[in-house]
Amino acid sequence: MDFKDVRKQATISLWISFGTGLFFFTFFTDEKSVNNLLISFLVSSIYSFVFVFGNFYTNCYLNSKYSWIDDTRTRIILGIVATIFVNIILVLFCNYLNFIVLQKNSPDHFFTGQMGFVNWVIINIALLVSAIIHAKGFMEEWKKSSRKEVVEQKLIAKSANAQFESLKNQLDPHFLFNSLNVLSALIDENPNQAQRFTASMSKIYRYVLEQKDKELVTVEEEIEFAKTYCNLLKTRFEDSVSFDFNVNETALKSYVVPLSLQLLLENCIKHNFATSSKPLHIKIYSENGFLFIENNLQQREQVKESAGIGLSNIVQRYSLLTKQNVFIEKSDDFFKVKIPMLTKKITAMTTQPTKESISYQRAAKRVDELKGFYSNLISYCLVIPFLLFINLYTSPKHLWFYWPMLGWGFGLSIHALKTFGIGKNWEEKQIQKILDRENSKK
Repeated sequence: MDFKDVRKQATISLWISFGTGLFFFTFFTDEKSVNNLLISFLVSSIYSFVFVFGNFYTNCYLNSKYSWIDDTRTRIILGIVATIFVNIILVLFCNYLNFIVLQKNSPDHFFTGQMGFVNWVIINIALLVSAIIHAKGFMEEWKKSSRKEVVEQKLIAKSANAQFESLKNQLDPHFLFNSLNVLSALIDENPNQAQRFTASMSKIYRYVLEQKDKELVTVEEEIEFAKTYCNLLKTRFEDSVSFDFNVNETALKSYVVPLSLQLLLENCIKHNFATSSKPLHIKIYSENGFLFIENNLQQREQVKESAGIGLSNIVQRYSLLTKQNVFIEKSDDFFKVKIPMLTKKITAMTTQPTKESISYQRAAKRVDELKGFYSNLISYCLVIPFLLFINLYTSPKHLWFYWPMLGWGFGLSIHALKTFGIGKNWEEKQIQKILDRENSKK
């Protein structure tokens, strides 16, 4: 609460004073004089300033203690209680100033007769206006929270996208570095093969440049590239390495992260020795929605620690795209990696329901429930005073308005219990006791 808020409430009070004062002077004042006009404005100002600032400070106090978002149920229950209590006091205070102090009526009949009826009507009007103010305050806080959450989600998405781009950018120098290592080894071993390797590498590197900026590619594209890459490896290792592709037609239309097969094939070569007497067998096949890369384990001794770019890169990129995991299985005889094949092309940060999105859905549902209750409450505050007026105006000796007031009021109470979850804690405790008892028996 600051000076701007106070000034805003004062401006609202002045406009209400002007409007209501002019209205009552025009339609309910018999003698049209400057004195009566000033009295009308004075009385309207008393009511408007007391009601506006009374409800304003009540809301400010409750908002400072209980958040509309974090303590919704407590804030609403206390808001209803405080609204009823505060507005009754404010109405009685203003009516006493108006009827007893200014109009010099007897205080003996303040709660009876016409003054008692006016007290009742103004209390209902005040409760209606206050309910609207509370509902407006809740919606404003909800909008602020929603905007804040949207900003946070945008920051999270930007961070994830930056991380994803960083991971993809590792592929370009990583592939080039390893390919040049192979080429340098071939130059000494077999210059002719090195020449063919250079020609093939240019084709493969073109694919790397084309695909590295994509989030997903089809399995068919990745398999074709992997076969070309395997031919490149065969150029160097000849009979020391064999490749077996067995991917069904349906799987070819699915999606994987680009260059995943190349990285996994490279890992197989990098971490295993291969000779003509003990060849390295690598199998690429599809099964149950996964693409498998499996090799017989012939682990070589590492001269230096691996940078771990290949496999960790794939795992991290999948974690940013989908909730499906990359699985790694290792035994004494084989090493196997299975990557999920996605059935549709997706975008980073949109494939898995986050805690924030689930919370947003729950909060949206909660807002609908509260809007329904407040609509019911506002309707009750509007209709019941109208029925009361009709009843007292047409047949004051037969008070029938009690029946709709009590019946609707009972329904409104049930609606409040359901909306604010009163009694749910007791139900949950009883359910938990029964579950604990059943578990102890087992």
